[in-house]
Amino acid sequence: MALKHPLKIYRLASLGAVVASGVLLLGAASAVEPSDGDFGGQAPVMLLVDVESGQTLLAQNADRRFIPASITKVMSAFVAFEMLDAGKISLTQEFVFSDLAAEKWYRTGSTMFLEPGETVTVDALLKGITSVSANDASIVLAEGAAGSVAGWTALMNATAQSLGMRNSHFATPNGWPDDGRTFTTARDLEILARAMIARHPGRYAAYFGKPGFRHNGYSQANHDPISGVIAGADGIKTGYTNQAGHGFLGSAKRDGTRLIMVLGGIDAEPDRARMARQIIEWGFTGFERRLLFSAGSNVALAKVQDGEEDTVQLMAPGAINVVTPAGYGGPVNLKLIYNGPLKSPVQQGEGVAELEIMVSGLPPARVPLIAQETVRKAGPMHRINNAFQSWIGR
Repeated sequence: MALKHPLKIYRLASLGAVVASGVLLLGAASAVEPSDGDFGGQAPVMLLVDVESGQTLLAQNADRRFIPASITKVMSAFVAFEMLDAGKISLTQEFVFSDLAAEKWYRTGSTMFLEPGETVTVDALLKGITSVSANDASIVLAEGAAGSVAGWTALMNATAQSLGMRNSHFATPNGWPDDGRTFTTARDLEILARAMIARHPGRYAAYFGKPGFRHNGYSQANHDPISGVIAGADGIKTGYTNQAGHGFLGSAKRDGTRLIMVLGGIDAEPDRARMARQIIEWGFTGFERRLLFSAGSNVALAKVQDGEEDTVQLMAPGAINVVTPAGYGGPVNLKLIYNGPLKSPVQQGEGVAELEIMVSGLPPARVPLIAQETVRKAGPMHRINNAFQSWIGR
């Protein structure tokens, strides 16, 4: 949630029996370092995020721009999912691999072995893109759904901006080398992965994390290094060019916990596979997870200006967890952050605040809080009374 004005920070005074003065104590065990950073090698770009808590478990150059190569196709798939849900295209709709497109993309790089003039369903194109990284399928989808590659990349960039991917730009549907005009960051790819899984869980499950794909008599394997290997892994996409090196956007869910990881700029494919597996496994086994607030729980009160009520109850729209290194016994500090006092009216369900969670050794994480009820703007007499009560309360 983006807050557009300068923030006031309030320490939580009381959040129930287990929390006082914004500090939650987790036991007597001594703190341990989350990791010594050795995962069988180092990647120039690394990121591991716990989705439910919003906490970053590992980060290196997470905001540095890099070339995503075929990870670009995740944005193409996301745009297609959005169009499918909007009814702008359908899975049974057919697009043609035009002779003009075939002049450049016939058997170019990774392919699903389309033939010039072949008509292909959107369903098959998406399987080719997500399972075997088909460059030709990406072009056919772009031209068929948006009329041109330029039209499609415009949709990709507009979608990126709407998601808050501020450091990304796409000049190609498939990540083919384009002199650096296509770039992203690990943080932006995390935003994309999180949006895809949240908005399109069924389509995500249907197309990502599959072992391979067969088309026109050619069977190919998916190069995803964790799906089918790591328990709970279900995608997402590898990328490689000589200029970009080996990259990976991955995710796994286990026992109600989902992790999203990004790797970029690795020299060798075996190193990428080994690091991806070690990091994602460490993300599950090297940390402990505790429930702070269940979905719908009251978290704090926020002050309201010129409202029929002086305060509004803030609640968790979903479960709020805290992640700590295994054996951690230090405090968890909580801060309530909002532009206060809130200006009435405040609508029920409106995102008006954030809860910041701070664990020693990990970057702070913020999760949204919403208004539990509507607070209407006070009438003139109510505002006069509020002002009088404020004056006599000094």
